[in-house]
Amino acid sequence: MITDCSISTHILDTHLGRPAQNVRVSLYHYSDDEWNCRATEFTNQDGRIKNWSQANSLSFGLYKLVFELTPYWQRQQQAEFFPQAEICFRITDAGHYHIPLLLAPYSYSTYRGS
Repeated sequence: MITDCSISTHILDTHLGRPAQNVRVSLYHYSDDEWNCRATEFTNQDGRIKNWSQANSLSFGLYKLVFELTPYWQRQQQAEFFPQAEICFRITDAGHYHIPLLLAPYSYSTYRGS
């Protein structure tokens, strides 16, 4: 286990120019040849998840964030093209991992933030 490791995320709706609020995001860890859900949270008013209440200790390895987008698009009265977005990443050392999602009706992108 890593003691000094944390994961955060945020979603920016680039089409509307504002944070995507109340989006369900699940954090998974890959071990024993399967994906195991470690935590599920909802983005706050700033479109962020800073703390994962159920993921207290992390280990090195492969992780993914799964963003459930259908309810968000329904609230925006926007036809959905991507019902969910999945971002897979690897934790290789202690530190902070910020994984943002830049979202539009027909595209999304990501990068390693700070």
